[in-house]
Amino acid sequence: MSELLVVRSKIKDAAKGMNVAGDFADALSQKVEMLIKDAARRAKDNGRSTIKPRDL
Repeated sequence: MSELLVVRSKIKDAAKGMNVAGDFADALSQKVEMLIKDAARRAKDNGRSTIKPRDL
């Protein structure tokens, strides 16, 4: 397992009244990592070294 990019307690807070499976944070963290990598690639393709919200 790699380092988590999300906070488990914040996930539970955001889920409001829903149960959260133990492996959900790991799966969400992987998705977040993919979003960051895609945003970084887009910024680089546009000649920038700064990732901006529009890169999402």
